[in-house]
Amino acid sequence: MKKLVAIATLACLAVLASCSRNPIYADRSSEPQTQFDFNGHCATMCRSSLQKYAFENYGPKRFKAWQKKFRAELKDALGVSIIEQQLKGYKPTLEQIDSEDLGFAVRERWQIWTEPDVNIPFIMIRPKTVEGKVPLVITPHGHGKNTEQYAGVYVSPEDSISAVDGQRNMAYLFAQQGFITITPAARGFAGTMIDEDSEDVSCCALLMCRDALVGRTPVGDRVWDIMKILDWALAELPVDENKVIVTGNSGGGTQSVYAGAIDTRINICMPASSFSSYEASIGVQEHCACNYVPGVMNLGDMGDVLGLVAPRPLCLIQGKDDPIFPVEGAKEQFETIRKVYEAAGVPDNCELYIGPEGHRYYFDGADAFVQKHL
Repeated sequence: MKKLVAIATLACLAVLASCSRNPIYADRSSEPQTQFDFNGHCATMCRSSLQKYAFENYGPKRFKAWQKKFRAELKDALGVSIIEQQLKGYKPTLEQIDSEDLGFAVRERWQIWTEPDVNIPFIMIRPKTVEGKVPLVITPHGHGKNTEQYAGVYVSPEDSISAVDGQRNMAYLFAQQGFITITPAARGFAGTMIDEDSEDVSCCALLMCRDALVGRTPVGDRVWDIMKILDWALAELPVDENKVIVTGNSGGGTQSVYAGAIDTRINICMPASSFSSYEASIGVQEHCACNYVPGVMNLGDMGDVLGLVAPRPLCLIQGKDDPIFPVEGAKEQFETIRKVYEAAGVPDNCELYIGPEGHRYYFDGADAFVQKHL
């Protein structure tokens, strides 16, 4: 009987989803346009997307069914399901490279083989005064040549000023509070570039093309890397499994969005400078290829995707003057998130923090949210 009820519930969800947020898809005018407008056409495509899992005001039971079905399809879209099938039971191997005494902590360089032929460099900062199990903060980075900036490693005085003023050294700052922090290099950056001597910041575009051939995506690859790091950290480090935090800025925020959506071991998710509606941001503006997940808008908008984090605490950190992830789109999508958290019975577990400047990290907002929910 329970199985029949579950099947009926999912069927009901499918019908509701098909009738939700895709009015233009059925009503697009067949009247030919006199002149091609590329951006206008892209906006129309976004507005015409199917949005199969656009959130409606489901009650608690239907909310759980919605999450289960949506999360599975999102994993498929990211390509994470394919990696899971190919590497079922795979356990990563690691190697420590060096160690540096910071006074209050030890900063270590490691590499982890998240696939048998993929070794990802990362920096871990371990506070010296660890007693018992402590929170873990994973801080995936954004686009920039210095992939270690978040961990307080700078390549020039200008790099240091940029990191400190923009509070992008969040791994270092969280470590000062007694947390273990891990800053992984994103797939397609640093040692995982096709040509390490390239003048480019990354090889994201080429990685996207080659991933597409086998049903994978760069952001899905990076989420997989975070998941494998988390496998190891929970097994080998003095980490409190109920206090796992993922936060990053820009491209690191995008990784945080999808990691938080599909990996329920992440207890607090705080994407920064990466949240708006798909249309207002990557749908009509030029962005790096690694931001794109084929078909994601046929599943839902960004607010729907982040609804998969519920009931776990979620803080969206945005700058009021961010030009590439507009705050108005963030406010619009946060209304969807608010409804999801109400359905989950924890309306106070989600927050939109709007900083006073532009595309940067706001540690004050992130820190306040962490202290509140830990």
